Amino acid sequence: MNLMADILLNVIIAFLVGSVLFGLQRKIMARIQMRPGPPIIQHLLHTFKFFIKESAFPKTAAMPFYIAITAMLCAIWVAAVIVGPVTEGSLLLFFAIYALHKIVEHNAGSSSGSPYGKMSCVRAVFSAAAELPLFAVLIIIYLKTGTMNIGNIVTYQGHYGPLIWGIPLAAMMFFVLILSKAPYSPFAITKGKDIISGYETEHFGLLRGYLMISESIAWYMLLWVFLTVFIGGLSPIGYLIGMVLISALVALINATTPILNPNHSIMVQVSLAFIGVLGSIILLTVY
Repeated sequence: MNLMADILLNVIIAFLVGSVLFGLQRKIMARIQMRPGPPIIQHLLHTFKFFIKESAFPKTAAMPFYIAITAMLCAIWVAAVIVGPVTEGSLLLFFAIYALHKIVEHNAGSSSGSPYGKMSCVRAVFSAAAELPLFAVLIIIYLKTGTMNIGNIVTYQGHYGPLIWGIPLAAMMFFVLILSKAPYSPFAITKGKDIISGYETEHFGLLRGYLMISESIAWYMLLWVFLTVFIGGLSPIGYLIGMVLISALVALINATTPILNPNHSIMVQVSLAFIGVLGSIILLTVY
């Protein structure tokens, strides 16, 4: 298979699997809360629906950036697919892509001119302040394996076993990062219900469809990186089972916890990051 076909196949898989996993989360949350819930393919259907809806543009929007931002978000996570499943490149590069996503997420809120979007972009800065300490997981992985190349990390785990047993607190830190990107998460302050849909509020039709595609790919990629880095290279069925289990755990947490206010969200994430970094250093020193 040539490179372009490999990229296209992996992007399509990421979008479809990520969309269904989002639907699975909503279904599990609904069942826990004793509701019937939507069908599992609801997120996928909504994505396709927006591509046939009329697009509208607010008068306050900063053109053409308001339109370009949606394509940029898609391009960022397509690049993540290339770095991850396609080439198994540098973990450092993947986190650079994630950091770029946070910058674009911030600008997406400010580009519409909506007060809800502006509030979301302010919260995006807050959430970045809480998520950046979680990037310390990169240093911990490097200290443990001596590499940041995803392929080499997989090889290391083939010889010494999954990293989730060797550096469990680093795995916990990465899971918190995943949890912060889940819809209805206690840390989902950028799209809390008090600000409608956050930075997505004023994006309609085709533009909203692109945003939903990027969300699905992002969710798939975060789960893929977690499974690959902390458990090792898995078969396609193994990845699917792992993603379903993590999504179910996230749904359980989201269904039983409230969305925290921005201050509490930052305090909890920074506290968990501090515990994770300090604990991991102690474990690396002892073992």
